[in-house]
Amino acid sequence: MQNYFALFQLPQQFALDITLLDSQYRRLQAEVHPDKFVNASPAERMQSMQMATQVNEAYQVLKQPTSRARYLLQLQGIATDEENNTAMPGDFLMAQMEWREAMDDARVGKDIPALDALLKEMRTQAKALQQQVANEIVAAPTQAALTVRKLRFIDKVSEDVNQLIAQLEE
Repeated sequence: MQNYFALFQLPQQFALDITLLDSQYRRLQAEVHPDKFVNASPAERMQSMQMATQVNEAYQVLKQPTSRARYLLQLQGIATDEENNTAMPGDFLMAQMEWREAMDDARVGKDIPALDALLKEMRTQAKALQQQVANEIVAAPTQAALTVRKLRFIDKVSEDVNQLIAQLEE
């Protein structure tokens, strides 16, 4: 399997030009899309399907900051172990509890503006962690694994908040 950064001809780093990533994705999809191989041999059609799948997967991984950071660590042989290692610093655990309580309060009060404010707060926290992980990937990769776990948690809570907003808007 080809390195995702090499596939898109991008530098192997956390900070990416997303516009360039999007452009490279469209270019690659145009080259390998299975519709272009309808009259090709079965082997060529299969290779096209596999390549299109890899391009889609690589794009999804590189487009999202958390998955991009996780992938960069994997390339260095460092597992983030998000499913098994849920240990977090106390201050981050407190923030998690406060976010969940704010969600519950907003659910009960059907307070969409409060949920929007919560999302804004989590985005701010995520941006700070993304800056931190960009540095850690280079200087302290094992520490970056903890930061990726924090980012993943924020992603999950953000998804939950967005789902709650959708429910309350119905």
